[in-house]
Amino acid sequence: MARWIESWLPGSPAGSGDRPGGHRGERFGLPASGHYSVAGFGRRVLALCIDWLLAYLLVLLVGGAEALATTEFRWWVLGTWFVVTVLMVAVLGATPGHLALRMRVARTDMGQQVGIPKALIRTAMIAVVLPPFFLDSDGRGWHDRASTTIVVRTAPA
Repeated sequence: MARWIESWLPGSPAGSGDRPGGHRGERFGLPASGHYSVAGFGRRVLALCIDWLLAYLLVLLVGGAEALATTEFRWWVLGTWFVVTVLMVAVLGATPGHLALRMRVARTDMGQQVGIPKALIRTAMIAVVLPPFFLDSDGRGWHDRASTTIVVRTAPA
């Protein structure tokens, strides 16, 4: 049975959380395994950690080691992560972490590029932290449902 929260998320008709049989991503025409299958949660978290580490390194590269002592450091890291994530997902469909782990963000309507508006929504919701932890039967968090995207593997594991 669909949860009440699912009804307001774009691309998520009420009742879509129910998946009698089948595999993750089947209703989007994705295979059960291999190329373009739905990426697992652990792999996605590791990609986020890589992206976050990259943001730390970029801020340290620009601000130097003394930037660590400032109270604004964490906000600069968040801002850097946000900008890099939005731009790369919008244009390439993947962050550096996604690329390293052979994943990409795809639109559920299988359009070419995610685009800036969807990338902004998706990244803003990830920054709030909680939306990625509420997964549906396809392995999509609230951020993916709101932006009508899904994270897929680009090579067999």
